[in-house]
Formats: sequence, C-alpha cells, structure tokens
Amino acid sequence: MAVPADLDRTMTMSGAMVEVIATEMRADEEMFYMGEDVADCDGIFDSTEGLREEFGRDRIMDVPISETAYIGAAVSAAQEGMRPIAELMFVDFFGVSMDQIYNQMAKNTYMSGASVSVPMVLTAAVGGTYNDAAQHSQALYGTFAHLPGMKVVVPSTAYDAKGLMHNAIRDDDPVVYLFHKRLMGIGWLPAPDGPKTGVPEESYTIPFGSADVKREGADVTVVTLGLHVHRALEAAEDGVDVEVIDLRSLVPFDEETVLESVRKTGKLVVVDEDYRSFGVTGEVISRIVENGLGDLDSVERVAVPDVPIPYSRPMENEIVPDSDDIIDSIHNTNS
Repeated sequence: MAVPADLDRTMTMSGAMVEVIATEMRADEEMFYMGEDVADCDGIFDSTEGLREEFGRDRIMDVPISETAYIGAAVSAAQEGMRPIAELMFVDFFGVSMDQIYNQMAKNTYMSGASVSVPMVLTAAVGGTYNDAAQHSQALYGTFAHLPGMKVVVPSTAYDAKGLMHNAIRDDDPVVYLFHKRLMGIGWLPAPDGPKTGVPEESYTIPFGSADVKREGADVTVVTLGLHVHRALEAAEDGVDVEVIDLRSLVPFDEETVLESVRKTGKLVVVDEDYRSFGVTGEVISRIVENGLGDLDSVERVAVPDVPIPYSRPMENEIVPDSDDIIDSIHNTNS
C-alpha cells in the first residue's frame, strides 16, 4: 500500500498519532489516555502533544511511576466498556507489569469464555541508537509477538502510524502499538527523512496483517520493520535491485506478501533491531522455509547480537544494525 502521491500535507509520526487520538477521543467520551508524563510533558516522545489542553487531565492522565497499577487499571476500564490507551514509556519496563499485560490484558477474553473483551491499546517506545543503555534501548517486539492474545503493530512512517492507530483504537481486542523513538520526529532526537510523509486529513485505517512493499525490486527481498525500513531503503541504493517489505504488523503476520516476493527474487534478508536468538528474524525465515523452500536460493539475517545494549556510543553503533550491515548481507546472498 503506497502512500498517495498527491498529498501536500506532511506530518511527523508523532503528529499523525496525536491527530488520530484526538479524533477518536472527540468521537468517544469513554476513551482516555494514561501514562507517565503524558499530560504536563506531552509525552517525552511527543506522543500526546497538545491533548491535555483540549481534553483535560481527566482524560489525558499523568500517573504515578507504577506500571503495574495503571496498566491494570486500563485493563479493568476496557473490560467495563471504555477504550483506554496506556503508554509504557519505554518498552523495557514491561517486566514490572507483565502480569497485567500477559495474564490479564491478553488472556481475559479467553479466560472469561468471551464474556468480556479488552478493547485497549498499549503503546510503548522501542529501540536504541541514542545511547540510553541496556534498560531503555531495546526493541522487544518479538517478545509480545511470541505471547498469544495481543495484536502487535510497528509503524515506520507517519502515513502508516495514522492508519494503524485508527485501526488499533477501534479494535475490540488488545493491541500493542510500538513506535520507534528515532522515527517520531522530535527535536532532540533527529529522525531520518523517510518517516515524515504525506498524511490525508480524513480518517483511514490500515488493516493489521497487511505488509507494505516500500520498494519494488527483482534481485533480493529485504524484510524488516520500524527504523530499519529506512536503513534498508538506504541500503537499497547500493546498486542491487532490492525489494523492501515493511511488515508493519507482527500479529497478525502477512506471510503471503513475503512469500510472493521470495518467489520473484529467490533471496531473502531479514533485518531486525530485536535480539537475534528466538526472535523475529528466525520466525520470518522459518515461515518462508516451511512454505516456500523451493523458491529460496539463499537467506541472511541481520539482528542485534544477544548482549545488553551498551551505553557507549561506539559500542552501541557496533551492535545495532545499520545500512552497511544490510548491504553486506544483500551481497552475501549472491556469494
């Protein structure tokens, strides 16, 4: 699904997300947003900029530093018919609220025999590349995708961020909506050029489980998501005819789009900012091997090695994949 070419209005990812939240909150008085520093500070990644002024502190709520408490409260509110968004400031903090996320948010519909639904969105900032060390720099989307009961989406552009957020808020199941800090377009954390895109003024949804071919090519397929969509597009300028697929959603997973591309190219590179072992790269490759082995001539994966994210800038740059790492893997598929 390409971004319409005739859009004059460009937005940052954070601006697109805020626009959706405001639109949905105006339409539904039972919707609210809660998290740490989301009211007075507008979210440290501009995820709620300007919303408190319109909706007040009863609906844009700063909470104490207790992820256990406020995510649990969001689950209860959702089961009572409200549509909360709970922001986990850094995805790394999921550990202190994993019972609320996985044993309640993800499972309560199943455990109740579908007598309750949990129509809530859990947002969280993911990713590194700005030297915030091992407890504030992980991606971890593979962790959430591994646990059944939650839909998991990862936008890479403002256009996708808006369509996926509308779909997430309107979904009757719990959705984990993960945004990369480097893509939000905030002043103190510069973004690459790609995330700021044209965005229609009218509301629209992007269905979950619909990957997007961000660049068509015939020689090799690169499958990725989040920040590394843009690093893959940069790598694709190296002279090889690269097809870049942005998964956009991990749960549900668009297997057919990847298979169709591999049928054409015969070569697959999977790029991920999560850890290498037991993660997204392995899952994507195994699905293609199971269902399209005859079309696959070579495969490479690029991911973060199984070490804590370093604080040191040179060390972090060494382990987080960049466009040069992707270029090397693209060329390796031909060796």
